[in-house]
Amino acid sequence: MTPEEQAELGRLRWRSRRGMRELDVLFNRYLDHAWAQDSEEQRGVFLRLLDCEDDKLWRWFMGYEDVPDAELAVFIRRVLDLPH
Repeated sequence: MTPEEQAELGRLRWRSRRGMRELDVLFNRYLDHAWAQDSEEQRGVFLRLLDCEDDKLWRWFMGYEDVPDAELAVFIRRVLDLPH
């Protein structure tokens, strides 16, 4: 990983920090296991997800509420299926 890529990943980790540890763990799981090899399109979906409110994210990831955006729903399922 280049220094620029490491710096970008560091900024994303900071931006991914939430008030809920569970969300932090999920976002870091994605950054650790998928970010580096993901397409720009998939990275864009992740960035859109970061713009969502924590309470919505929690309900979506826990399955308490349906995700209204199909692309986000598929992405959330992917994150949940990543290894721990």
